[in-house]
Amino acid sequence: MRLWTLIPAGGSGTRLWPASRKNWPKFLLPLPGPSSMLQATWQRLAPLTTPEQTFVITGKAHVQAVREQLPMLPPDHVITEPEPRGTGPAIGLGAFLIARHDSTAIMGSFAADHYVADPATFAKAVRAAIAAAEQGYLTTIGIPPRYPETGYGYIHLGEPLFEQNGLRVFRGRGFKEKPDLATARAFVESGEYVWNASMFLWRVDIFLEHLRALLPEVAETLAQITAVWDTPEREAVLAELWPRLPDVTIDTGIMERAEAIAVVPAEFGWADIGDWHGLAQLLAEHDGANITVNCEHVGVDTHATLMYGRKRLVVTLGIENLIIVDTDDVLLVCDRSRAQEVRAIVQELKRQGRTDIL
Repeated sequence: MRLWTLIPAGGSGTRLWPASRKNWPKFLLPLPGPSSMLQATWQRLAPLTTPEQTFVITGKAHVQAVREQLPMLPPDHVITEPEPRGTGPAIGLGAFLIARHDSTAIMGSFAADHYVADPATFAKAVRAAIAAAEQGYLTTIGIPPRYPETGYGYIHLGEPLFEQNGLRVFRGRGFKEKPDLATARAFVESGEYVWNASMFLWRVDIFLEHLRALLPEVAETLAQITAVWDTPEREAVLAELWPRLPDVTIDTGIMERAEAIAVVPAEFGWADIGDWHGLAQLLAEHDGANITVNCEHVGVDTHATLMYGRKRLVVTLGIENLIIVDTDDVLLVCDRSRAQEVRAIVQELKRQGRTDIL
């Protein structure tokens, strides 16, 4: 198989607190379960690649947990990111490491904390993107928008390039940052835009050419790091040079500035689960349905409520439209309409110095 994959596993998911913590973030959680989001990411990639051709890049606090959740990966394929520096340096480092094994490999980058309902169609989209990458395009998989979402970026579709297994591949005409509601509505109504799901595929040598041309400081620093990768100097060089890298995303640093961009629109039930209300929307079988994740629930006169737990039975009476998150040391109860504000609770706890529960 020519596909090498990188799984960036970062972020803390503060709007999914108190289940998501600094030392046990969103991608390690069973959302929606039973596997963790990281494990589910690997499971849908497994038909397309091998453990030996897969890397995960994550924070040093999460390396052991990642290795335990993905024991099939070679231990040295779980890469430690000394501190967050954006997806530009993280994906760039993955590209340099993959190029050491196969300089013309097809590389794919897939975030560890996304949900996909239909893995078979996802695999079909990846294969179409591989075909575009083999033609020299920096390729991304886009999601046809289901509603005017203001929390996602959008990609403008250009002319069709070719068709692969029933999926059309388009030239990309530009990336648009998170729009206001009126702009998002216009994007959706035009039929010319897809959500940016941050799924990228390219030939690794072509990507590295773009990295050297568009982010030369990043490319030079990563080249110095990978030059000593198999030596005792690796940790010291990584610790010294990594903090000097600019904090830049692959979208703004490369994809928005490159010329040969291809897009594969595909609907496979993708979601970036950003908060508890979003998870409830994703899992509810119908309006008013209750949702339980990782717990047992007994409810009377309970409607449109999400329960997330660990050990205890959750019992409810006479409530609706709530979020209940029960962990070992924190119980969160909030109205679903205010789920986005959980981040404000995290900020307040930081102000109070309650780092023990963050």
